[in-house]
Parts: sequence; C-alpha cells; structure tokens
Amino acid sequence: MPAAAASSHHHRTRLRSRTAPLLLLVVLAVFVVTELLRSSSRGGFTASARRAGSSPAKANHSSAAPRKILLDPDFTPRLPRQSPLSLSLSARNALPPRNTARFPALPDGHLKIVLYVHNRPRYLRLVVDSLSRVEDIGEAMLIVSHDGYFPEMDKIVQGIDFCQVKQIFAPYSPHLFPDTFPGVSPGDCQSKDNAKEKRCKGDPDQYGNHRSPRIVSLKHHWWWMMNTVWDGLQETMGFDGHILFIEEDHYIFPNAYRNAQLLVDLKPKKCPGCYAINLAPSDVKAKGEGWESLVAEKMGNIGYAFNRTVWRKIHAKAKQFCAFDEYNWDITMWATVYPSFGAPVYSLRGPRRSAAHFGKCGLHQGQGSSNVCVDNASGAVELEEIDKVPNIKADWPVRIIQRQEGYQAGFKGWGGWGDRRDRELCLSFAYMYHVKDQSPA
Repeated sequence: MPAAAASSHHHRTRLRSRTAPLLLLVVLAVFVVTELLRSSSRGGFTASARRAGSSPAKANHSSAAPRKILLDPDFTPRLPRQSPLSLSLSARNALPPRNTARFPALPDGHLKIVLYVHNRPRYLRLVVDSLSRVEDIGEAMLIVSHDGYFPEMDKIVQGIDFCQVKQIFAPYSPHLFPDTFPGVSPGDCQSKDNAKEKRCKGDPDQYGNHRSPRIVSLKHHWWWMMNTVWDGLQETMGFDGHILFIEEDHYIFPNAYRNAQLLVDLKPKKCPGCYAINLAPSDVKAKGEGWESLVAEKMGNIGYAFNRTVWRKIHAKAKQFCAFDEYNWDITMWATVYPSFGAPVYSLRGPRRSAAHFGKCGLHQGQGSSNVCVDNASGAVELEEIDKVPNIKADWPVRIIQRQEGYQAGFKGWGGWGDRRDRELCLSFAYMYHVKDQSPA
C-alpha cells in the first residue's frame, strides 16, 4: 500500500475508534431520555400537578391507559361456588349484544353506556323511555347490569330496540344465594347478635351490626360491574374511551348523549386534570347554575363517565375500597379512594343538568319485605326546550368549584361492611379477570 494511502487508512481507523464510543453514548442518552418521558406520561399526576392541589388544570387523565395491574401476590381470590341459576346467568353474560342487525356499526367517538339496576320496574320503564328519546342514542351500546335476577326487569330490558343492548347479571349477587354466602348462611349472626353468646358466625361492623345481604349487595354489585365492564367483557375490555354510568332512577335528557360527547372532547383541553365528566351536579337536588361556562367540581354519582386510565387508578386502590366500613360505593369512593389520589378529584360538567335523579324509593328499600316502597315516579322530571338540544359551547371558560361539599377524607363510614367475607369477596372481584388460579370459597 502506498505511503499516502496507508496514512489515510490509519487516520480513518483512528477516527472510527474515537467516534464509536461517542455514538454509543449518544444512543444511550437518547434511550434514557425516551424512557424517562414514557414513565412520566404513564405516571398520572406530574409533580407540579401534585403541588397545585386544588387546581385540576395541570394533570392529564386522557393519555393512553397503562396496562400494568397492581395485585397482591399473597392474596388468592376465592369466589363462591355457583348455583345452577348463577351458572346460567354467567352463560348469558357471554352472549353478544342484541339489535346488531339494526345498528351494525358503532361510529368512532361513540360512548358506551352502562345502566345498573336492581328491582324497581316502575323506575326502569321510565328510564328506558327517557333513553329512547335521547338524540342519536342509536350510536351507543347500552350495557345493562343486573344485581340479581328478576323476571320483570329482564323483560323490560329485552324489549329495548333503539340501540345495541347487552345484558350482564352479577352471578355472585347475594340475591341469588338464599341459603349460603353471599346470601344468608346457616348459623350467621343477625343484627347485633353477640357471636360468642349466640355461637353464630360473622364479623360486626364498627357499630356492632352484622352483615345484611340486601345492604352489602349495593357495593358488591357496583364493584363487580366495574371490574367486569372494564376487564371482563369482550365488547369493552379493549375499549379505552369513556364509559357513561347511569342508574335505574336517573332520568336521561334528550341532549345527554351529545352533551356527554362534547364534554369528553373538551375535557383534555379545558380541564386536563379532571378525572371524569358528569351529566349533573354532585348535589342531586341541583339543576345547575345556568352560567355561560363549564363547571369543574367534585365527581357526582349521576351520569358520570371516565376512561380506562382513571379506572386503572381506581382499581389500584382495591384494598382501600374493599376494606372501608361503608356499604355505599359512592361514599366509599369520596371518603377513602379519591382522597388517596393526592389531590381533589374534579369532574367536568355543563351549567345545566342533562340527567336527573328522581323517585323516593332507595335502591334496595323495602324490596322483598313487608313494607315494599311504592312510587310510580309519575311526573318525575319536567323538561325545558333547552334540555332537548345540545347546550354546551366549546368557547366557554371553566369555573372551578374548589370547595368540595359532602363526604370527605376522615369520614369513618356508615358501617354495614364489617364482615371479612364481604371484604374478601370484594377483593376477589378485583382479581378475578387477572389471576388464573382461584380457590372456590
């Protein structure tokens, strides 16, 4: 090789030997920065959002949902042995939605609506009638979650023809187990029985009361439904968008579906720190302020919708939810789950309600007893013309109601949830779609 060529070759070799480590360092630096950004985006609240505390404007709960599930490796889920009726209802849960021939394709941006019911047929008829009048309801999939099996309730839902409909039945509802847990088991303590004196079984709540299956089913059904809808149904387990939840005593206004879509679209821009959207104020008696602005306030329990990112945060608090001595799911959320997020949990809504609570009978009040609550729910809600069309504007500002009324962190609960069997069943619901090896109770 000529001297000049040898010199040039030697120079290029030395240059490559010097640049190779430099290129490696650059690649490693880019990788580290990328991973830090990814972990930051998955982590929910940023440090600045946590410091802000009272303002919902900093964090963003609309990003891609994390797929990692937080589970306790020392806990083995135990589900009750199913009866023939329970097994038949589980089989119905796997059936595809009805009315797909009439509504074959759900458009992009559609909402899935979950209506959870117990046994108030008068109320359900009114709610179904209100849903049938909702503008563009045919775009939605309606999932009806039943707490127990009641033929009249089933018949009403079977008659829905204005959208896709899927029914699911809580197969471990206390109402399906008349002679064993989670219903009443032989030898169970009743009311304020002294377990040692009566030689009965059960753990009293903080007020000395033993479990009532009719009462504990409230919290069991809601938690089973949430875990099933988000993680157990073929139709929704891959759905990361917002799911709207309503009850059998929520009258839904004609503008509810479009208003909900508007709020979902506006949330990441107007209130990225909001966890959810609501169709009504958190005060169930309020009709709204009538302002020309959106409202960010405490999450209410009437017509609320959130996405999978928020569900993952809720699911990660399964232990807190299941251990809190309170039979109401919503009070449990307000008093222990939401406060554990580190900042006030805001929900975005309009200045007028698009759904309303009606009726006088509680969810399980008097059902199956001698003092059945009777309420025809006639004249439940009076609508104005403005309630019949979408009435939310994209250029409105957001008013933040920082004073969060109602149940707060520190509230000890109304009880009704002291039995360890209920707590273990509740936690088993959080694990049932994520753990293969389960022991029968």
